[in-house]
Amino acid sequence: MGILDRFWPRQAKATTPALPKRTAAVIQATRNFESALADRLTASWKTPSLTANEEIAAALEPTRNRARDLAKNNEFAKKYLSMLVANVVGPNGFALQSLAAEPDGKPDRLARALIESAYADWGRRGTCEVTGRLSWVDVQSIVAETWARDGEALIVQLKGKAAGNKYGYALRLVEVERLPVQYSRDLKNGAQIIMGVEVDDLNRTVAYWLNLGKLGTAASHGAQATLTRVDAADVIHVYKPYRPEQVRGMPGLHAVIRGLQMLDGYEEAAIVAARIGASKMGFFTTPDGEAPPGDDKDEQGNTITDADPGSFQTLPRGVQFQDWNPDYPHANYQAFMKTRLRSIASGMGVTYHGLANDLEGVNFSSIRSGTLEERDAWMVLQNWLAEAFLRPVFAEWLKWSLTSGAITYASGAALPIEKIDKFGAHTWLGRRWGWVDPLKDIEASRLAIKTGIASPQMIAAQNGVDVEDVLAAIGDFEAMVESAGVTLVDFSDNQQTTTAPASEPAPEPAPPATA
Repeated sequence: MGILDRFWPRQAKATTPALPKRTAAVIQATRNFESALADRLTASWKTPSLTANEEIAAALEPTRNRARDLAKNNEFAKKYLSMLVANVVGPNGFALQSLAAEPDGKPDRLARALIESAYADWGRRGTCEVTGRLSWVDVQSIVAETWARDGEALIVQLKGKAAGNKYGYALRLVEVERLPVQYSRDLKNGAQIIMGVEVDDLNRTVAYWLNLGKLGTAASHGAQATLTRVDAADVIHVYKPYRPEQVRGMPGLHAVIRGLQMLDGYEEAAIVAARIGASKMGFFTTPDGEAPPGDDKDEQGNTITDADPGSFQTLPRGVQFQDWNPDYPHANYQAFMKTRLRSIASGMGVTYHGLANDLEGVNFSSIRSGTLEERDAWMVLQNWLAEAFLRPVFAEWLKWSLTSGAITYASGAALPIEKIDKFGAHTWLGRRWGWVDPLKDIEASRLAIKTGIASPQMIAAQNGVDVEDVLAAIGDFEAMVESAGVTLVDFSDNQQTTTAPASEPAPEPAPPATA
């Protein structure tokens, strides 16, 4: 005891009574995120702390194989893939719009026309793709569908003489199995190979280790495939990452694969039950379990009983008829299918009525709201695909086309490669959609231009066309009308219009007569 304690005794420190465990847990829960609580309701929720690449390495191959199986055998998975290709790529693919301009900003229309014409020629079947079986639109469709089904798409770029065309550039589409998922290595200076993708210490892709031999041959003989290191500049790897350091892609159907497979089994069971219920009406029973007399038997000894419409028969003594009327599929079948398909459509990012082809109970307002939201999602995918695939292809095509002198003026002079930065300016126009009431859309566009909140270029881009192409087409049409000497009639207001110039001015009206 100290000296001061003799005069001012120390007070005993107050102790807090221990709280019951349940009360303490409740207090702790209020101080934390409920999503992180560990209780009896979340005990079976397994959430391992894995990196994106660790998750993908363990799940990519089985998920990809299951997605491919659904794409072959499930009608809704097949419909989703067809919807994606039809809305993202469209019937004519993405349209290239060259933006080559002079240093003062004035458009170089001649260079634009030459580049767009040469690119369209390169995109023909037999030129852009090395096998000669695909056109540029076909390549876009396959890449989009492969990404949605497999999670990624691989394209090897052939340059120079290896391309086999005058532009010096071609594409080779390869299966993603050529990039092995299980091939991972640690290299020097912090570099590493992750699932066949070689990255440096900053996670920048350096190269791809591809199996360029025959697929399946090595596996069938039990030998390890020979991998070839291909520089990243020669490969286009199309995938949509969902985490920052992810180097491989996952199928877009991964969130609905299990639901689709279970729904497929449920639907199959319902169809089989309905078929059996429609085929079998009942059973004949006897006290000793023997077959009723008088019935025929097949070669395997099974009893055959014929039932003729409109006829009645007398059963033998001791034989009773027990009917069997399974009430399946019952009334809840349709409601259950709709509920599940709505959840699956949400996981796919599409509308229910589009996926299920069900327009029952859909009005104009609801279908417009859902369709507009879905089209916004399609345009997001269009912009992503343009950046991930189309722009790299155009950049390499332009460089090698200018190098080989494949883009020429009418005089035969080639576009100079020194101006590649000028010629490389471009944009991509994806497909756009019409509406059930186009008159209102046209009136809205005209009003937007009139009030100054939009330009004709913006309206043309929203419709997926180049305004310069529109003007050129109008000019060609007017030239054809003038050369043909025809008169166009607008029956809506009984007015006649013609592009031919008037020969003489109209005479002035005579003055009114005096009374």
